[in-house]
Amino acid sequence: MESNLYKNLTPAQQLDKRTLNKMVWRSCFLQASFNYERMQAAGWLYSILPGLEKIHTDKDDLAASMGHNLEFFNTHPFLVTFIMGIVLSLEQQKADIPTIRAVRVAAMGPLGGIGDALFWLTLVPIAAGFTANMAISGNWFAPFLFLIIFNVVQFVVRYVLMHKSYELGTQAIDVFTKNAKEFTRAASILGVFIVGALVSNYGGTTLRIAVDLGGGEYIIIQEVLDGVIPKLIPLILTMMIYFLVKKHNWTPTKCIALLIVIGLVGTFFGIWAGDSGVVDADGNSIPGGYTPVVRWYELPTPPAD
Repeated sequence: MESNLYKNLTPAQQLDKRTLNKMVWRSCFLQASFNYERMQAAGWLYSILPGLEKIHTDKDDLAASMGHNLEFFNTHPFLVTFIMGIVLSLEQQKADIPTIRAVRVAAMGPLGGIGDALFWLTLVPIAAGFTANMAISGNWFAPFLFLIIFNVVQFVVRYVLMHKSYELGTQAIDVFTKNAKEFTRAASILGVFIVGALVSNYGGTTLRIAVDLGGGEYIIIQEVLDGVIPKLIPLILTMMIYFLVKKHNWTPTKCIALLIVIGLVGTFFGIWAGDSGVVDADGNSIPGGYTPVVRWYELPTPPAD
């Protein structure tokens, strides 16, 4: 029967910064052996093993520690160093195994929600929106800048959480989770706000449909829509995708496929406007950017220069 206590109960020496930093780098492999039985357990043990080897000089204690640290584990991969610091602090104090296990299990759930709000709903939309606009303008450095921003932020978070949580021990849980609910909600609101701003600034889907009133007069449908709500079409598409994901559990892949189909069908019938740079035999730009397969209305002729 497995003992709940280590044989050597004398607290170990404090781990040095070099060992803590080494475990920060190892945390990048947290999901390297992800599986549906114990999820990140193997990556978790691999990440904290240098610290455990320094703390437990008794081989039986090290084996016991490795055994319970190989149990089911699943949390946010970028915030995992927060739990690592706390667990290593408890291991260093030779706390009993059930206590260490309970702290590890209690911390990994809330961090998943906080990490998703912080990284996927806030950092990625901001960094991707900013750099995508640079890429559209032809700046080759844009994708590299996205990777730089994303990785600098996540590595700073990994290092700070590892050192501070190891320093505070179990007190870190109270400090971090005291306002966890408010922090998660604030990060989610900020992320939604950023997505709304991106749709408003970069949503470029417009209509090219014109209604001929005769006598050289036309109604440009897009101008009418802009008079009601600017960027109405991108807003409708965004809300449609939100509805499909929220209410019908559509995956991002299905949403992307649907947008491609809408784009192809709309282009086939000349619904969407565009500037493809297509010119006719005389070198003049084709009104609307392209010639649809089905032409069911006439575009107004641009005034001669």
